[in-house]
Amino acid sequence: MSELGLSSELSAPVSKVEGGARVLLSTCFELAKPRITRMVVLTTGLGIFAAPGPHDWLHVTMTLLGMALVVAGANALNMFIERDSDGLMSRTRARPLPSGRMQPEVALALGVGWSLLGLVAMAHYSGVLAFSLAVFSLLAYVLLYTPLKRVGPISLYVGAVPGALPPAIGYVSATGRFDRVALCLFLIMFVWQLPHFLAIALFRVTEYERAGLQVMSVARGLPATRRAMVLFALLLLFVTLLPLAVGLGGTTYAVIATVSGTAFAISAIYGGLRQAGSRWARVIFFGSMPHLVLVLGAFVLSVQS
Repeated sequence: MSELGLSSELSAPVSKVEGGARVLLSTCFELAKPRITRMVVLTTGLGIFAAPGPHDWLHVTMTLLGMALVVAGANALNMFIERDSDGLMSRTRARPLPSGRMQPEVALALGVGWSLLGLVAMAHYSGVLAFSLAVFSLLAYVLLYTPLKRVGPISLYVGAVPGALPPAIGYVSATGRFDRVALCLFLIMFVWQLPHFLAIALFRVTEYERAGLQVMSVARGLPATRRAMVLFALLLLFVTLLPLAVGLGGTTYAVIATVSGTAFAISAIYGGLRQAGSRWARVIFFGSMPHLVLVLGAFVLSVQS
């Protein structure tokens, strides 16, 4: 056999192994819901830097890594629990479990493993209070929010609690206390999630209904969901201005929070009054994300100045 032939036979299995490894890594990456994980890391980081400096970069790095692992684990466990309903929705049927690209037992092991690794990192570097809040957030998301999605719209409010904790956890990890800054970070994040997720419930209503998930648009109808979005958009404006009432923030924050919050509220009111459809809901959904980053960023800068 020629050297060329031998080389070709050896390289083929190696290429298959490399390709299989890339596919496996890509599938694990999907299991972690990278968009959600990135948002959690970002908001946790904003919370850390809302605390007075200087900052220990080892603490910052390990806290962000720990939160990323905890959230990735929670997302994997969520996919494990919801693998059947995910297979009924076009948005989620291509996920690793309903598509058959990963076995449920593997997802469960990864979810538990990532969560434990993240909590160990936080227990060692982030302090007792931040670690405790991370444990609560993980358990509330997996054991309360996930099953309650089949019960009724109460899941929206229950799920908003662990979803609102990352910036507060970041702040607490740097200061060791849950004070008015942490409370403002939590409240802004909590209320922001309500119109954000109601928007998804509007433009994905048929999919949620098919999957048997009792989100507000399924359980109470589209008009009630639109009214709730308007109410929560107005509440969000109020909550983003709350730091000014407790002596936090300044002129720059007041201007940014007022202008951005008013624009968001007007968009919600406009669509709500006109009984707008899925296009409007998508605008609210995608517009809510830069609004949150803008307000939280301005808040962090204001408490640092």
